[in-house]
Amino acid sequence: MRYEFWRTTINSTFALSPVKQPVAVLLSSVLQKQRQDSAGQMNKSWFLRLISTRERYSTQAPYPTLESLEQYAENTYSTLLYLTLSAMPLHSVAADHIASHIGKAAGIVAVLRGIPILAFPPPPNHHSINPQNLAGGAVAGGQQRTPQGAVMLPLDVMAEVGVKEEDVLRYGAEAAGLKDAVFRVATRASDHLITARQMLKNVQAGADVGHPFEHEGEEGHDHASGNEDGFEGGQGGSLSKNEQQKMEVERAFGVFMPAVSTSLWLKRLEKFDFDIF
Repeated sequence: MRYEFWRTTINSTFALSPVKQPVAVLLSSVLQKQRQDSAGQMNKSWFLRLISTRERYSTQAPYPTLESLEQYAENTYSTLLYLTLSAMPLHSVAADHIASHIGKAAGIVAVLRGIPILAFPPPPNHHSINPQNLAGGAVAGGQQRTPQGAVMLPLDVMAEVGVKEEDVLRYGAEAAGLKDAVFRVATRASDHLITARQMLKNVQAGADVGHPFEHEGEEGHDHASGNEDGFEGGQGGSLSKNEQQKMEVERAFGVFMPAVSTSLWLKRLEKFDFDIF
């Protein structure tokens, strides 16, 4: 992937001088309309953060800790949800907060789903840029394999449960401790979904989300208080904070849909006793 190309493209697009590329042209059109309507603009730093994070892990660099995996998910999957909300435009701390948890869950699950592919890459085809066949045969448990690929589980989790990368690369699903490691990582993703679900219930009941947003006040999350997205109470009255949050979250509900597929996959993983293969 051409990371520097996309950095240059984002910078020129936010200057309303997009390169002749479909995504850039469409994004420039949205940005121009937001400026004309005096609506809150999409955040350029989020695009650049997404690109930089993808680049950092494009070489399959390991996640030192479970928290670093969470940070990866925040900088990629959660950030995509923030950008979607701001494109609506919807600028809401409550919506961002829920999106943060859903994005973290989705990002963690994406890494789990990729473990078999990255550990045992398929043979290159005529479209592949891989110089050689990196596949090592069937993935069925118990068969001896030549080490290859990478195991993208957090290193601290692997150390805690005693799973070794070379064992995973040799024995696949039969590697000692692998299911325990997958369980711990999957549990963190599930925790984020449970938190997001409880936050939605709180807001829908007219209460506060329940806990502070760790990124509130950061660039892109420094939303001013008040009815900036045009919500007003009956007979010209202003809405309370909780009433406004409820309307904002209802408007953002479609953006939260990745939680559904993420939850379904986690349930399926549990059904198979956390056998990632």
